[in-house]
Amino acid sequence: MKKIIGIILAIITIVSCVFAFAACSKGEKVEVKSIELTAESYAFIVKKGNTTMQTAANELLASLKASGELDAIINSFFDGSATFEYTNPASKDGCLVVATNAYFPPFEYYNGNKLTGVDMKIASLLAAKLNKTLYILDEDFDAIFTSVNAGEADIGMAGITVTAARQEIYDFTNEYYESAQVIVVKESDTLFDNCTTAADVEKILSEQDKSFIVGAQNGTTGYMYSAGDEDFGYDGFANLTVNGYKTGALAIKDLSNGKINAVILDKQPALMIAKATNK
Repeated sequence: MKKIIGIILAIITIVSCVFAFAACSKGEKVEVKSIELTAESYAFIVKKGNTTMQTAANELLASLKASGELDAIINSFFDGSATFEYTNPASKDGCLVVATNAYFPPFEYYNGNKLTGVDMKIASLLAAKLNKTLYILDEDFDAIFTSVNAGEADIGMAGITVTAARQEIYDFTNEYYESAQVIVVKESDTLFDNCTTAADVEKILSEQDKSFIVGAQNGTTGYMYSAGDEDFGYDGFANLTVNGYKTGALAIKDLSNGKINAVILDKQPALMIAKATNK
């Protein structure tokens, strides 16, 4: 009996230590700087030559824009009033398969174990237009492009920025949202406080050395902007260290915990992830 009590007390002690560590290890608050570093547009991608899917998506977007429903959908996810949630069917056979990366709120993300977001709501409307069941293929951002090219997904919907380099490989739908990259830093960081333009931010970034670490989501504009990508027209910052992450949320978590100095991310996802991080 004493042995059992001793084991129970040991377990309680370990659990208490874990919770104490978690409480003490809460990171610092983060701040999204309002300066827009880029100007870009989102659209959906289909395999080159898939005019049927491209046309269907364009018709839907045109209808949503004309009725005002597109703005209503976007605003509802931005202000938190949206109620749309989706659970995949057991099989994707015969479905409209939409490739996404569901860690990019408010465009695609999980609410519990259900999928939601601006793009996912539009995906459900596209499936209805085509008289098909929707199947959302959640994967790494880079993998979306591979899946669409290989025919494993009918369309990619993931806050995808339209670029000339991507247009050479994929067909884009019409654009549906204007976005920008922003920089996220710890709330206590004053390095960028006097910046009023993108040029101001870039000047400070260019003055740092390799000890200054920027985080960004792999395959995204934020990563290319930071690390450089000739095909996409970004020089990057060779003087900095750029860490790639599977999601923007993981990058901001490391920022909050003091492991990196800044994050470059799309504006609206940055705002939503920062808000969740600071709770």
